[in-house]
Amino acid sequence: MLRSWAFVIAYWALNIVYGLLALGAAALPGRRPTTWVIGRYVRRMVWCMRTLAGIRLEVRGAQLRPEGAFLIAAKHQSWGDGFCMYAQFEDLAFVIGAHMENYPGVGLILRKLGCIIVDQAGGRASQRALMVEAAGVRAEGRRILIYPEGHLAPVGTRYPYRSGAFHMYRTFGLPVVPAATNLGLFWPGTEFRKRPGTAVLEFLEPIPPGLARGEFMSRLESAIEGRTAELVAEATGRPIAPAVLGEPPMEGAPA
Repeated sequence: MLRSWAFVIAYWALNIVYGLLALGAAALPGRRPTTWVIGRYVRRMVWCMRTLAGIRLEVRGAQLRPEGAFLIAAKHQSWGDGFCMYAQFEDLAFVIGAHMENYPGVGLILRKLGCIIVDQAGGRASQRALMVEAAGVRAEGRRILIYPEGHLAPVGTRYPYRSGAFHMYRTFGLPVVPAATNLGLFWPGTEFRKRPGTAVLEFLEPIPPGLARGEFMSRLESAIEGRTAELVAEATGRPIAPAVLGEPPMEGAPA
């Protein structure tokens, strides 16, 4: 419990300090100042996870990531997923729900970072907006992170995979790198309590461009959910158990 308190104090301190720095950086020309601040912010957060909460991050499969632009489609179990993933790249674009713009100043920072902000309700209008915003990101040769389920999924649960990843994959002809994790065992969802241990973030074999929707979605979900179940079993010592399909949270819940 002391570890959890130490981490949450550091968490809010970092949010306040780096949030103010990022707001200042966002007022400067270009993306570089804001990207620099956020890069330091996420690395400090991962450091606090390790030293205060006792959650060590092990990254596997980094050698599988292609050169140049590609999509990352990742499992999303924990509020810490974004910190851990962003810390692996110098410049990472990511798809995020429009609800994050409700927090004061956050929308400005996200847009200055070049994030792709979408309405989680989906629909054709949302898909068109996603494509327009992502086109600029791809033109810059940046990596793009998307969480196909659209919501935080508790360990042992999966939600229906949304089609946004496929639309980006098809439109841009980019490879997709699936990513599995078991971080939710140690930092469950948005919970206060943290559990010490070694969390794994693993990049998997890229899915090449050109697949039809059904085959792509099947390969993506099978890769992410299959390897995530194996990582959970590895960390807990229990038999591998497929995740149970659950009902997605109401729109506006943390994504």
